[in-house]
Amino acid sequence: MKVFKTIIAMSASIMLLSGIARSQDSWPKSFKSSDGSLISIYEPQPESFRGNVLRERAAFSINTGTGQDPVFGTFWMVANVETDRDSRTVHIVSVKVPNLKLAHDSATASNNISFLKTEIESGIPQLNIDLSLDALLASLDMNTEEKSLSKGLNTAPPKIIYQSQPSLLVLIDGQPIIQHNNDLGFDAVVNTPYTIIKYSDGQFYLYGGKHWYMGTSAVGPFTYTQSIPSGLASVQKTIDDANNSSTEYIDSSAASDAVISNIIVSTEPAELLQSNGAPVLTPIPGTALDYVSNSSNDIFLDEGTHQYYILLSGRWYRSANLQGTWQYVASDALPAGFARIPEGSPKDRVLASVAGTNAAKEAMMDAQIPQTAKVDRKTATTDVNYDGSPQFADIPGTHMQYAVNSPIPVISYNGNYFSVDKGVWFISSGPTGPWHVSTTRPGEVDLIPPGSPVYNLKFVYIYDVNPDWVYMGYTPGYLNTFIYGPTVVYGTGFYYAPWRGHFFYPRPWTWGFNMWYNPWWGWTFGFDYGWDWFNWDMGFGWGFWFGGWWGPVIYRPPYFGHYFAPHGFYGRNSFAAGNRIYHNNNNIYRGRQGVSPREIPQRVTTDRMGNIYRQDGNGNWQQRDGRNWAPVDNRQQQTIQNLNRQQQMRERGAVRSQNFQMSRSSGGGFRSGGGRHR
Repeated sequence: MKVFKTIIAMSASIMLLSGIARSQDSWPKSFKSSDGSLISIYEPQPESFRGNVLRERAAFSINTGTGQDPVFGTFWMVANVETDRDSRTVHIVSVKVPNLKLAHDSATASNNISFLKTEIESGIPQLNIDLSLDALLASLDMNTEEKSLSKGLNTAPPKIIYQSQPSLLVLIDGQPIIQHNNDLGFDAVVNTPYTIIKYSDGQFYLYGGKHWYMGTSAVGPFTYTQSIPSGLASVQKTIDDANNSSTEYIDSSAASDAVISNIIVSTEPAELLQSNGAPVLTPIPGTALDYVSNSSNDIFLDEGTHQYYILLSGRWYRSANLQGTWQYVASDALPAGFARIPEGSPKDRVLASVAGTNAAKEAMMDAQIPQTAKVDRKTATTDVNYDGSPQFADIPGTHMQYAVNSPIPVISYNGNYFSVDKGVWFISSGPTGPWHVSTTRPGEVDLIPPGSPVYNLKFVYIYDVNPDWVYMGYTPGYLNTFIYGPTVVYGTGFYYAPWRGHFFYPRPWTWGFNMWYNPWWGWTFGFDYGWDWFNWDMGFGWGFWFGGWWGPVIYRPPYFGHYFAPHGFYGRNSFAAGNRIYHNNNNIYRGRQGVSPREIPQRVTTDRMGNIYRQDGNGNWQQRDGRNWAPVDNRQQQTIQNLNRQQQMRERGAVRSQNFQMSRSSGGGFRSGGGRHR
């Protein structure tokens, strides 16, 4: 009540001192009332911007300076603005406040609300506020912008194989490359993540799922064998010991190791559909859909059209039969029954790939939230290796080139060289270094087409720069997760030829691992694979590192010294491989010199209902509850996602504004003249 009385006792006219207002990118903006109370307005969240009318909401606080906690509130405003397109600013001319809400329940008397509305309307114009046009646009069209970054993805189906018996697809990236493995003491196929050994008897042996398979060539056919040469026992022990060496991983799929699989080898991108015997169609109530219940794949039959639908890497395909020709179907062109699949039903996991569902919307929001870090400009660095002398190829549609014979992406642009190593931009005057933390990205990064193997670099951002640190971040596109239309997909759909020289450097893949989106863990690889199918430690070929919400880390392949990768894993919180659940860290920035989690400044913000939130220095959200701040319950995931999304909007706006300022300072083609355009 004391705070309430203090507010009521405020002067009938709050004198807003424009001299106290800070620069346009500094919030909150504070002013004093005639009785000395401090009024702070926090950074607004725009809701619409048409013509010269900007609608926003903003959190504010009132501090009387008497030792009492400040009173927080939210106001909604309709502002008339003037836009200067040359300076990329929006100037607030006049304001109407149709609604205002105070967080403290005892201070909600109608006369007090009316008083504050009037004073804010008369006071804000005196603050002489200039807003960043780019920050506004980033906040208002964020979904549109993120989608535009993912235009032109490939939706053509890979080779699709159907089998009616337990099978497993073994991919080799092109024709087999065989080289001696000094660690195992045998020749092995290096352009595959699977263990394929060429033994001295001329036979090829494939190891996975605790079983050996034998074939006359690297591409098979392979058949299960219980009899192997004695020399391979040491190979099996080496691989088993390596796969079981980490206590981070929990094995809950021992039953799958008992399955003897029909091995199918492909040297081109392919996907495998399988059922345990003839397909068993089971109805999904209320949908006019059946699903194949004796398959781990997402296979459906539409009862109305008698067409089969399958989901592969977030993309839908349709065919009259399981061994027929498959055609792409957009996620918003599916039969209506897909959107009616009940949550909690056996196939509700596909809802994230059905346009308009809550699961799809949440997946899209998650695909826009960055992982951030601060990078020490003095100590952070990288090493770039080439297989021979550096070789570069053009990036279509740009003036940039990329290194074709390096495992770490390197871009040549305007006489400089840029590399991205684990989500950090570096710059050098030469292709071999020395490398320093970069304060800018190449100006044409956003023009990289998805057909380029360095397409993912456009999803690594530079947010802020000071003399000691550079604040960077990546969105899930960096790790192969893209918004495409109204849903998320895995991979670009394009095949990128690997580098084949003295070393083998792989490129990003979309197909072949039965990738599916799990609402809890994000992208995971299919139930057909157990943990020990992949040669993680020895690193033949890719040495896959699978993640969670961010997707498998295939866009940043490890360095393959003598074709073999070092042991390591990184991903998000947890991910599924086969029927196993693994727990891991969610940040690829971790564990390297000069890079640390970004220090998040304390922010005060508001939601559409006027509730007040702030974020502490550890990135945790708190809600104003009366006169106190209470942690936002982790079970309120929707609230947390929305707050994170607001934060990400602001950061994206800062990127756009920074890029504009840098381009302008370098004389980058902006027309002369100026003034505010009404």
